[in-house]
Amino acid sequence: MSFLKNKKFWILLLILNNLVFFPVSIFSQNLPNNEGFFDVRSASTSLNDGVYKLDARLQLFMSEEARDALGSGVPLIIELNIEIIRVRRFLPDARDAELIIQYELQYRPLSQRYIVQRLNSLEQESFSTLYSALNHLGRIQGLPLIDSSLLNANSNYRVRFRALLGTRQYSAPLQILIFWRSEWDLKSEWYEWRLER
Repeated sequence: MSFLKNKKFWILLLILNNLVFFPVSIFSQNLPNNEGFFDVRSASTSLNDGVYKLDARLQLFMSEEARDALGSGVPLIIELNIEIIRVRRFLPDARDAELIIQYELQYRPLSQRYIVQRLNSLEQESFSTLYSALNHLGRIQGLPLIDSSLLNANSNYRVRFRALLGTRQYSAPLQILIFWRSEWDLKSEWYEWRLER
């Protein structure tokens, strides 16, 4: 009888344990979306008509603070950093080329549309949701990087690529404030691969 009582006690304890910790685990899985994160899922280059072009897939999730700023009329800059590095045998590798591409993301409350525009370009797209705008930014297809004639024919190269939330466009006081807030420090790890010659 004491065994049955003990058995019931342990079953009850197990149920209570699941009721207490299971919701916590669900909540913790949602934390990355609230905090925001950028991730390069895949990236590759191909040579077309003498020009190396980039294909990449990104996951872009804005932090709650960045989403609030966007909704309040603050434009956000998503920056793509690409480095082409020449591999050297006896010396440190050399960064032969660096490309920075910036996209501005803004919300227009009157039309309730999200606008994505590549800076220094007239290209712009309009989206009904933030998710669709970020999904568009996360699908890079045939982005020109560098002319093959600018690379040394006898050298090997590797490419590094990352995405980040730019803050350099903001005023100095706001940059200082952002510096101390991790919600604005959104950047992916460097994704690296060998440039096929």
